[in-house]
Amino acid sequence: MKVGVISLGCAKNLVDTERLLGKLRAGGAELVKDPTKAELIVINTCGFIEPAKVEAIDNILEFAHKKKVIVMGCLVERYKEELMREIPEVMAYFGTESWEEVVEFLGLGGEGKAKRILTTPKSYAYLKISEGCNRLCSFCAIPLIRGRHRSKPMEELLEEARYLASEGIKELCIVSQDTTYYGRDLYKKGQLIKLLENLEKIEGIRWIRLLYLYPTEVEELLSYIPYSEKVLPYFDIPLQHVSTRVLKSMRRGYDEKFVINLIEKIRKTLPEAVLRTTFIVGYPEEGEEDYKKLKNFLLEGHFHWVGIFTYSQEEGTHAYSLGDPLPEEEKEKRKEELMSLQEGITLRKNQELLDKELELLVDGFDEEFGFVPVGRVWLQAPEVDGKTYLETEREVRVGEVLKVKVNQVGGYDLGAVEDVH
Repeated sequence: MKVGVISLGCAKNLVDTERLLGKLRAGGAELVKDPTKAELIVINTCGFIEPAKVEAIDNILEFAHKKKVIVMGCLVERYKEELMREIPEVMAYFGTESWEEVVEFLGLGGEGKAKRILTTPKSYAYLKISEGCNRLCSFCAIPLIRGRHRSKPMEELLEEARYLASEGIKELCIVSQDTTYYGRDLYKKGQLIKLLENLEKIEGIRWIRLLYLYPTEVEELLSYIPYSEKVLPYFDIPLQHVSTRVLKSMRRGYDEKFVINLIEKIRKTLPEAVLRTTFIVGYPEEGEEDYKKLKNFLLEGHFHWVGIFTYSQEEGTHAYSLGDPLPEEEKEKRKEELMSLQEGITLRKNQELLDKELELLVDGFDEEFGFVPVGRVWLQAPEVDGKTYLETEREVRVGEVLKVKVNQVGGYDLGAVEDVH
């Protein structure tokens, strides 16, 4: 059976897709990259916010009338009955973490543990350490979709990390819905630092990058990262807003003063730290003054990387009852303004890197520019931050870590030359 798999949404969803691919291959399926050449297509969906839902529906409709299609993932968790009613052409619908059910439905064999099939370059991989979330943020549907927080046993994670290292992976990107919450359910106390200590012992892993850190739980890491040999001083902390009034309505558990103090602590402890965050604009309680406060905070230039999302009213969430009073045009206007301002900030921060010597991890080659090696320096996370294009006189390999000197800046991206001295 020729099976094509389409993965939509975040890196956490991608890990689920990679598990599914491994089980399909172990069961005897022939995996094809081009969905048009597949006999059957599995679509792993995202259903977090409105644009993700639209993308998922578009993909389902594109193939449902042409191929055998199975749909799984977050969208199904939220809207299974509606999907079955509106798109009956789909063979079957499954929720999240439904790899075994999909394989069984297809009548495929295979016993024992099936290894993930990596879809990322052979330089980095995502390690999902938990599932679900116990937070009660007013705008977020993740607890409705993924359920309560469930940590993966540490030994299983270490076994998976050792496998990834054996595959040549140099960078582990630690992901979950709430990375800083790791261990509290299984071990009755936070075990993220203990996990990091064990991951650092794995030979072959060069970088460990922490993604999705809840703001109120970051401080403990400040006593560990400065002394770590592998955990990068890269802080991905989704703040969502800075106005105390909006944060209170969002049920985030902190205020503007906390945010300012947290950034000061990070800077004092790790002056070289790189900060990434996300903000939501157009939340129902966000007035003009709240937006102005957010804009001025952004202009202070604390963050190297920023993602901006427009508010999406999601049924079942606490904020749903607040309505959606701000027109989409105004939300988009605010988003574009902030992104434009941040682009200038990122450019200035990148310009400060000129002539700096940094380590670069090679991810692949850019065909558009004549197969130029392309990778990332440590302050660039995969997929969401910029890239670094490399000038070199020799042939380099994916997964190679090189010492480079930054010699060009182009907005979000960098240019570098291999430093052979």
